[in-house]
Amino acid sequence: MLSIRPMAEADAEAVLAIYQQGIDTGDATFDTTAPTWAAFDAGRLPEHRLVACDQAGQALGWVAVSRVSARPAYAGVVEHSVYVRPEAQGRGVGLLLMHALIASTEAAGIWTIQSGIFPENTASLALHRAVGFREVGVRERPGCLHGRWRDVVAIERRSTVAGTTPG
Repeated sequence: MLSIRPMAEADAEAVLAIYQQGIDTGDATFDTTAPTWAAFDAGRLPEHRLVACDQAGQALGWVAVSRVSARPAYAGVVEHSVYVRPEAQGRGVGLLLMHALIASTEAAGIWTIQSGIFPENTASLALHRAVGFREVGVRERPGCLHGRWRDVVAIERRSTVAGTTPG
């Protein structure tokens, strides 16, 4: 049985370890090491940071968002990251986290969730398609990782509830 709960400072070690496991795949991010908890905490909105846990309370994955801009016009746009422990992948953890994130952001009036995914990360692309994200383009070679230029697939999900009326 999986459960979702808000991320807390007590989750720091597990969250950063899961992040590092994703980084170590070479197909999750341009980052090469997980940040400190202080940097992680400062860069993500507290109300949209969630952890998926097993029955024993062990963190199996997490999802979090960051603002894309401080400009008022972009108040309803966030960028997200989702990471799942390798041994928990394929068990619905990512799907559960994404559904919870969508519910959380829509309840808060956020109208767009976006991200960038390496094209080689086919599991992540499939997960995002399954919860209503669409590919909006490919950023060609925006960064170099381990001596190799990488493309990034730009994805977004527009809310069907939040931000539907201009105002």
